[in-house]
Amino acid sequence: MASLWRAAMGGAQSADDYEGVEFWSGPERAGWLTKQGQYIKTWRRRWFVLKQGKLFWFKESTVTRASRPRGVIPVATCLTVKGAEDVLNKQFAFELSTRSETMYFIADSDKEKEDWINSIGRSIVQHSRSVTDNEIVDYDSKQ
Repeated sequence: MASLWRAAMGGAQSADDYEGVEFWSGPERAGWLTKQGQYIKTWRRRWFVLKQGKLFWFKESTVTRASRPRGVIPVATCLTVKGAEDVLNKQFAFELSTRSETMYFIADSDKEKEDWINSIGRSIVQHSRSVTDNEIVDYDSKQ
């Protein structure tokens, strides 16, 4: 079944998931967000990088060529990005949705939330195409 999240099977990540995106330099947007896990609904603080139509996340804010993302979302699979404070009853919350799944995030401020929504929204428009949901990889779900 296609899913917004696809748990990593095995230990090694494939560079194909990044499609040559140099996530370590010149991101369109980068910063800390708290995200909800797919299977275990705990909240984890992660460093997010938006670049070339992909939203990557890492455990640490120091991202280098050797860094390995904990997950990546091709934003072209996403239909909407919008505030979700009412849904989660949490301040500065927003959601990113595909046809079948929704991922929740919490920013550190209202300005950060709006900046992320705007940046991701622009990227969705720029990179929209017909894709399947199972292109998304969430290595955090493995834990």
